[in-house]
Amino acid sequence: MLEEMRIRSLGVIDDAVVELSPGFTAVTGETGAGKTMVVTSLGLLLGGRADPALVRVGAKAAVVEGRITVDHRSPAAVRAEEAGAELDDGTLLISRTLSAEGRSRAHLGGRSVPVGLLAELADDLVAVHGQTDQQGLLRPARQRQALDRYAGDAVSVPLAKYGGAYRRLRAVVAELEELTTRARERAQEADLLRFGLDEIAATEPLPGEDAELAAEAERLGHAEALSSAATAAHAALAGNPEDPEAFDATSLVAGAHRTLESVRSHDPALASLAERLGELGILLADVAGELAGYASDLDADPRRLAAVEERRAALTHLTRKYGPDIAAVLAWAEESAARLGELEGDDDRIGELTAERDALRAELGELAQALTDARTEAAKRFADAVTAELASLAMPHARVTFSVRQTEVDVPESGIEVAGRAVAYGPHGADDVELLLAPHPGAQPRPIAKGASGGELSRVMLAVEVVFAGSDPVPTYLFDEVDAGVGGKAAVEVGRRLARLARTAQVVVVTHLPQVAAFADRHLVVEKTHEGSVTRSGVQAMEGEDRVRELSRMLAGQEDSQLARAHAEELLAAARETGH
Repeated sequence: MLEEMRIRSLGVIDDAVVELSPGFTAVTGETGAGKTMVVTSLGLLLGGRADPALVRVGAKAAVVEGRITVDHRSPAAVRAEEAGAELDDGTLLISRTLSAEGRSRAHLGGRSVPVGLLAELADDLVAVHGQTDQQGLLRPARQRQALDRYAGDAVSVPLAKYGGAYRRLRAVVAELEELTTRARERAQEADLLRFGLDEIAATEPLPGEDAELAAEAERLGHAEALSSAATAAHAALAGNPEDPEAFDATSLVAGAHRTLESVRSHDPALASLAERLGELGILLADVAGELAGYASDLDADPRRLAAVEERRAALTHLTRKYGPDIAAVLAWAEESAARLGELEGDDDRIGELTAERDALRAELGELAQALTDARTEAAKRFADAVTAELASLAMPHARVTFSVRQTEVDVPESGIEVAGRAVAYGPHGADDVELLLAPHPGAQPRPIAKGASGGELSRVMLAVEVVFAGSDPVPTYLFDEVDAGVGGKAAVEVGRRLARLARTAQVVVVTHLPQVAAFADRHLVVEKTHEGSVTRSGVQAMEGEDRVRELSRMLAGQEDSQLARAHAEELLAAARETGH
C-alpha cells in the first residue's frame, strides 16, 4: 500500500506531501492546481519516462519520494532485497531524482538502483489506470492484449509456444527465400569455386614448395660462381693437388698443434692451447670435407633450372589469384571446399527446410486453435463481468460482447489451417479480437469506439478497468480522471463502484466529480498559492465542514452557496447510507 509521497520542484508543485490511507482516497482541486502531478509523481516512482521539462522553473532538480508497505513474501519485496534494498519493518522507500539537464537517478531502500528496476516492481505494487489507457483500449490490438491478460495461463501458455514456433517459422521461410531467390548467384559462386579448386588440384602445390623452389633457383642460377668459390675455399683449407708446395690452413694448424704437443707437459696453460688447436684442426678438416662434397654435388644442369622456373611460374599463377603464398592458396582451397559443400547441399537443405516449414505451419494451426478456444471462453467471462459492472454504472440494459474471429485468405500458402480453413495469422495467433457494445436492447453490437457516446464510453472503460483490477494481484489502484464525460446519476454509480472496489484494495482517484469524491474515505485537495505554486501546505485532507465546502465548490463553483452546500451534504449522507 502507498502510504506517502513527497514531491519537490515538479511542475507547479514546489514542495508538497501527499499522505494516503487504506480504502478510497479522492484527490481534487481546481483545474491546473497540480492534481495531474500526483499521477506523474507516482509514474516516476514506478520507473516512468523522465521528462526534464517537468522540473520546476528555476530548480536544479525535481525529487519524488515514496513510502510503500509491502509483504516481505511478495515478489516486489523479494526482488528489492535481491537488489540490495533494505525493508524497514515492511516499508519500502523509493526515490527518483530528475535534473533539469535530463539526468535521472533512482534509489530503492537506501540503495542506488537502475531506473528499470523500479519498472520491474511496478506491476506488483500499483496499477495505474488513466485516460491514456482508455484511448488505448479503443484499439483492437490493445483489446486482444486485455483479453489475453484476463484469460491468464489458459492463453499465456499456448501463446508462449505459439510465439516460439512463429519465430522459428519466420526464420525458416527467410532462409528458404534466400536459397530459392538467390539460386543463380549461388550457382555462379559454386562454378567459380569449382574452377579454382580444379586449378589448384591440377597444380598440386605442396606446403612451403614456393620457398624451396626459390632457394633452388637462386642456387642453380649461380652454380658456376658457387662451385668456384667452394673449390677455392677447399684448396685454402686442405691444399691444392696441382701445387704441392702451396700452404694450406689444415697443414699449418696441424704443424702448430704438433709443436705444442711436444712441450705441453711443461706448462698446463700451453697444454690448453694445444687442445684448442687440435679441435680447430678437426673443425677445419670437417669444413674442407663438406666444401668438397658441396662442389661435387652442385648441379649446374640448365634443364633442371628450366624445370624449376617452370614450376615456379605455375605456383606464381596460383598465388596471384588465391593468396600471397602457397600456404594462403592451400588455406583458400580448404575454405572453398567447405563452402562448395554448403552450396552443393542447397537442394538437400531446401528439402529439409520445406519439411520443417510445413511441420511448423501445422503446429501453428493447432496452437492457434487452442488460443481461439481459450480466448473464446475467456471472452464470455470477461464480457459478462464488464456487463455486470455496467449495470452498477447506470447502464442496466447495455451488453458488452467480444468478437473473436479469423480472416480467411485466398492463397492457402499465405496462411495457416485452423478448423479446416486457411486463415491469416501473426505473432499473436490467428484471432481478430474486438470489444463490442449494444447500449440498449435491440441495438446491434458495434465496436465501442463507434457504438458509445462520450459518457457511455467512459463507463465502459471504467467497467473494463474495474474487471481488470479484480484480476490484478496488486494492492493499490490509481484512477486518473477515468470518470471524464460522466455526470448525474451515472457519476454517483461510478463513485459507489469505486468505493466497493476499495473494500479489498487501496484506491486512489484523481477526479473532478463531486459525486465520486463524496464516496471517498479520505478526501485530499490540491491548492495553489497566490504565487501559482503548490507548497507543503497545498495538499490538505478535507474533513467535516471543509469537505462540504470543497464538494460545494466542485458542484457549483461557489463554496458558500447554500444550495450547493445542501447538495454536498446530501451526497455525503447518501454515500454513508449505502455503506459504500
